[in-house]
Amino acid sequence: MTAGNAIRDAVRRLGQAGVETPQVDVEWLLADLLSCNRSEIPLHAQADLTAEDLDRFSQRVERRTRREPLQHILGTANFLGYDFQVSAEVLIPRPETELLVELALEFLRHLPNPSVFDLGTGSGCIALALAKRCSKAGIIGSDVSKEALVLARANAVSLGTLGQVEFRHADGLAALAKGEQVDLILSNPPYIPTANIDTLQPEVRDHDPRLALDGGADGMLFYRLLAEEGQSHLKSGAKLMAEFGDGQAAAIVDLFSQAGWPSVTTANDLSHQPRIVIASAGH
Repeated sequence: MTAGNAIRDAVRRLGQAGVETPQVDVEWLLADLLSCNRSEIPLHAQADLTAEDLDRFSQRVERRTRREPLQHILGTANFLGYDFQVSAEVLIPRPETELLVELALEFLRHLPNPSVFDLGTGSGCIALALAKRCSKAGIIGSDVSKEALVLARANAVSLGTLGQVEFRHADGLAALAKGEQVDLILSNPPYIPTANIDTLQPEVRDHDPRLALDGGADGMLFYRLLAEEGQSHLKSGAKLMAEFGDGQAAAIVDLFSQAGWPSVTTANDLSHQPRIVIASAGH
């Protein structure tokens, strides 16, 4: 069978399974199989696939029809131009979270030797992308999942940033010692209300770790923690930046304002939706 015919058959299968972008996904799967760029797929359309390649390709397509995320099948996800190993143990890095890193970089570039704490580091995408772009920063990445930290360390090794990022196994702000303060706290915490998780797309609901999704009954569990205890771990003039979900902006701004943060604003994502809370510490 030619690659072109295999693609058409696979696109049909994914479309019937309800996959949103069947053509794109099939091209990524075949490009990975053939070790070429996705843009080069048309050049291979008339080439005959070996029986072995066809079998491997069909197995991967079958996994995708079961709504296993494309990134899990490929084993990697791109974030800010860097490839991160991913698995069912960590949240797949999202494009929206790139904004969090960009805002952090804008703040950190004015500081001589900034210290950063990434709460719930997962794959390490925030901490490690920051390390690649801001070599003067010292970064702590924490997670309650030991499996996530194994993956984050592996990503740090592959990106050459292991010496710049210290990983700590801890729950929430317990990763920082009493009195330990940093210039910036970053987080993409769980923010889906518990009851809403079962309504999510199968790729998220069935394959992302529930630990990285479940934000408690109203999705606000971690923002309460950050609002109430975050300032004690920030230096004077330092900031906290955290991603949140659709429709949560007003409640989160109110949380931080009531907790006594002197300045609380939000930043919009590329869809012009409020996505990041930015709170400045007092002292």
